[in-house]
Amino acid sequence: MNSSQVNEDKDFFPVDLIEISKNLAKEKGIDSEEILLAMETAIAKAGRTKYGQEFDIRAQVDRQSGKIGLYRYMEIVDSLEAQPEEERINKIDLKKALLKKPEAKIGEFIIDQLPQIDFGRIAVQTAKQVIFQKVKEAERSVQFHNFKDRVGEIVNGIVKRVEYGNIIVDLGKAEALLKRDELLNRETFRRSDRIRAYIYDVREETNGPQIFLSRAHNEFLVMLFKQEVPEIYDGIIEVKSVARDPGSRAKIAVTTKDKSIDPVGACVGMRGSRVQAVVNELQGEKIDIVLWSEDTATFVVNALGPAEVDKVVIEEELKKIDIIVPDEQLSLAIGRRGQNVRLASSLTGWDIDILTISEESEKRNEEFKKLSQIFISSLDVDEVIAHLLVTEGFSNVDEISMVTVEELSSIEGFDQNLATELKERAANHLKKIYQENLIKLKSLGLDEYLLKNKSLNQSQLLLLAEHGIKTRDDLADLSSEELIENLKGITVNTEQADKIIMEAREHWFDKK
Repeated sequence: MNSSQVNEDKDFFPVDLIEISKNLAKEKGIDSEEILLAMETAIAKAGRTKYGQEFDIRAQVDRQSGKIGLYRYMEIVDSLEAQPEEERINKIDLKKALLKKPEAKIGEFIIDQLPQIDFGRIAVQTAKQVIFQKVKEAERSVQFHNFKDRVGEIVNGIVKRVEYGNIIVDLGKAEALLKRDELLNRETFRRSDRIRAYIYDVREETNGPQIFLSRAHNEFLVMLFKQEVPEIYDGIIEVKSVARDPGSRAKIAVTTKDKSIDPVGACVGMRGSRVQAVVNELQGEKIDIVLWSEDTATFVVNALGPAEVDKVVIEEELKKIDIIVPDEQLSLAIGRRGQNVRLASSLTGWDIDILTISEESEKRNEEFKKLSQIFISSLDVDEVIAHLLVTEGFSNVDEISMVTVEELSSIEGFDQNLATELKERAANHLKKIYQENLIKLKSLGLDEYLLKNKSLNQSQLLLLAEHGIKTRDDLADLSSEELIENLKGITVNTEQADKIIMEAREHWFDKK
């Protein structure tokens, strides 16, 4: 480059680009190289405006002197005629390339330096926009990398603006979004208000990296307690589960292995100071601190506090639990609009049904009558015998057929002859039901494989038929989750479902 060209460069770019990039990088907290790359992109765009948008024009800023070079790139190909017409403008055949560069090879580029251009007002504005956009992208990228490892933290910020109920929060070096549905009920913020929130997600969006905040998230409550209760922060007290109606009420289950510490008392604090600090941050949200227990019944009773519980009936297979309370405790146990029992159910992971003592007694009587009637009709016995069978804990005819004569005859009022007769009647009844179901299953179109399948009983086959599963291939096409869903009401675990499906698929592999 001759001296006249150097002078033109100085006149055209009197400002040191390297210094600009360093200052801007320091201000924005990003790498100065990102700024220089943005400048090169902007200058190249302005160059294409001057020489033609179809050309492959690139700019380079010398990292030492700050001088700009503008270049046209042409890829070396074996034959220009073999290239698509629209791509030929940025290609050059090998013969011509060798005239310019004797050591030229296919796939490399011939680079021609272009004269320095005089940027017009529009070109300068375009360049500024490109640089601004690139700097903004780089700034967001830095924000993303700075905050992606901070998911799970509580941050302090200032409300920058409110858009349709959603809040844009200024975190200092970044902006975050607090959506309306992540706020507490009836909670409002205005511009310049200070705000604390929980970072629950940081992810790339179409408009750049986005930091998502929440005040309604369960973990926000946990983190607030961690800040207020040193024992939770140190891991001495463990938070087992949380259930919330944000802004209204919450339940938090805690436990500890240190027998010298009362986990509930530690979370409440002296005169309620610790829990009150959390309540104040959550705009008065009422918080029940529950003692967690490995024993399901105990945990559920604790979770339903402050209501008093009289009795607990657990149905393990259905993960359902009946809670019997005194009549005067019913409204307290259920809570306003069912809030107390709903939160307790969420906290424990069990379906909870609340009954009063009188309702439970009535329900038990109804079940007693229902079971008695089943034995009367199925075994053709009188009420006395049916009542004795129910009282002894028999709930279906299958159970009677499976017990020994000795076990039946041990019931008060039964002898060996009656026990033998009951077992025969039970067997005959089950045989009759089996034949009726078999006829029904055949009429529904089930194939022989399903009818003879030892892993599925008739009740299960009837449920499958209702869902259109009538052949071996229909069964083999199911996933274990789908099979369990179709057999809803009849307990089948994942291991059993996998075994049934894999047995059904065996013929696929035999064919291969």
